[in-house]
Amino acid sequence: MDTPSDTPLRTVAVVGLGTMGTGIAEVLARAGREVIGIDISDVAARKAVDALEAATARAVERGRITEEERRNTLARFRTFSDLQAAADADLVIEVVPESYEAKQQVFRALDEIVRPGAIIATGTNALSVTRLAADSEHPERVLGLHFFNPAPAMKLVEVVSSVLTAPHAVEAVTALARELGKEPVAVGDRPGFVADGLLFGYLNQAAAMYEAKYASREDIDAAMKLGCGLPMGPLALLDLIGVDTARTVLEAMYAASGDRLHAPAPVLKQLSEAGLTGRKAGRGFYTYAAPGTDVLVADELTPKQRAAEAVDTRDVRSVGVAGSGTMASGIAEVFAKAGYDVVLAARSQEKAEAAKARIAKSLSRSVDKGRMTAEARDGALARIAPAGTLDSFADVDLAVEAVAEDLAVKQQLFATLDKVCKEGAVLATTTSSLPVVACARATSRPQDVIGMHFFNPAPAMKLVEVVRTVLTSPEVHATVREVTAKIKKHPVDCGDRAGFIVNALLFPYLNNAIKMVEDHYASLDDIDAAMKLGGGYPMGPFELLDVVGLDVSLAIEKVLHQEFRDPGLAPAPLLEHLVAAGCLGRKTGRGFREYARR
Repeated sequence: MDTPSDTPLRTVAVVGLGTMGTGIAEVLARAGREVIGIDISDVAARKAVDALEAATARAVERGRITEEERRNTLARFRTFSDLQAAADADLVIEVVPESYEAKQQVFRALDEIVRPGAIIATGTNALSVTRLAADSEHPERVLGLHFFNPAPAMKLVEVVSSVLTAPHAVEAVTALARELGKEPVAVGDRPGFVADGLLFGYLNQAAAMYEAKYASREDIDAAMKLGCGLPMGPLALLDLIGVDTARTVLEAMYAASGDRLHAPAPVLKQLSEAGLTGRKAGRGFYTYAAPGTDVLVADELTPKQRAAEAVDTRDVRSVGVAGSGTMASGIAEVFAKAGYDVVLAARSQEKAEAAKARIAKSLSRSVDKGRMTAEARDGALARIAPAGTLDSFADVDLAVEAVAEDLAVKQQLFATLDKVCKEGAVLATTTSSLPVVACARATSRPQDVIGMHFFNPAPAMKLVEVVRTVLTSPEVHATVREVTAKIKKHPVDCGDRAGFIVNALLFPYLNNAIKMVEDHYASLDDIDAAMKLGGGYPMGPFELLDVVGLDVSLAIEKVLHQEFRDPGLAPAPLLEHLVAAGCLGRKTGRGFREYARR
């Protein structure tokens, strides 16, 4: 788009030419606006110009714009070191550091410079827009315009109005956001708004999990990428955002909510005060080759090669899978494709045969899609022996239970496995929320019991959470990690506590999204859009809740609340009400949304 439409916001000043300000300036200039870039640092201004030149050159190389459009874009971007340059702007977007003092200083100066009809927008993601507006001579023209990093790529823009903001100002910047090719979401003024309000609570819990030494930074990040399909793990994302910035946002959120889940984890303060603020400093949770780069280098926390560890493993050639549902079938398929002989045991021979038939259909779909050959399919199926009794597990080297998420049921099954499985067999539970040690204590060999939490659908999802209890032997742990690698999954180590890594981080985030709707702060659609477009999530929280099942989600929330006893983890009342009404998500045709019945 080389020429602006009839929007009144033709000339836009961007104050602060850091990463975000530079990105916003690029978006505006490429959309035909006259852009006035202002920064007291000549170096920052030069970098902004260089960045626009490089970005437009790449766009020409890729055929997205012509050379003439590139020249016009560059001509529309001018840089200055004095705020006086904003005098002719229709819109001023302030993107200076997250500090009330810094932003108020800019706002006071702009009051004396810009025209009375100009709109002033703050790019804050944590500070009160209302407070900034109240300190301005014209609070009705002040609002928030929160872009996401990197601004040229991310589609979401949160348009934040205070009780003082004039409707015409909101309408004007909303129209501008659409013309820029963005998806504007209207939100009220509270710390974090929608996307960061949900995102930073999750990031904070990940930092606390790491600080408690529950899991390594690599395992936490791998778990959330592979288990939830996120583009980045939480600790790597904190390094990208800036540990100091995250701390500032969380402080503002905690001041407003009083929720302990928003109180910054102490490690954020420690890193910030040590100057280890993430990528920009060259070190944060991880260490980087140089400040400002994304190239990781090994440090004292980088895991050493496990091959060097002198831990014996047990020989695993045959696997028993107990259960006949979706998860049991998927796990049996995974092991069979990896070359293991599999005994698939259900409560009856018929159920076991039906489970194998489902596996046959799944494998045939893989053949149809070119992911495997017909010979490989036939070989995998031939390795699966359906059985109607657990007595068939007498000779397996590894027994994996994938039955109902009911502790009494699992304990009874483990007591049976203890009787039928040979000495030295590894006994694994796929529970996602129950204590593994309770299953172990149902046997006479708790040292042989471990958790192997697969994710649904098991054939597609790469993550397995390997859950050790205080009784699990090192040999059994090493064996299961080795087996997990052989079936081409990524193992992450967890201790035996509620939620392990993924659910302990995922479900409080989902619960907070429900609370946001309960507070009438934002709609289901706006929240889902914000997390997909602003956070890079593959699904919005309400889409995901309806897929998982609200009853399942409620059960996990209750387990987390009971384990950690944190009031912030108490299930949202709306979730409890929907479950009580039988609205369980897609499987019942209604959850947070309604679905056409099949």
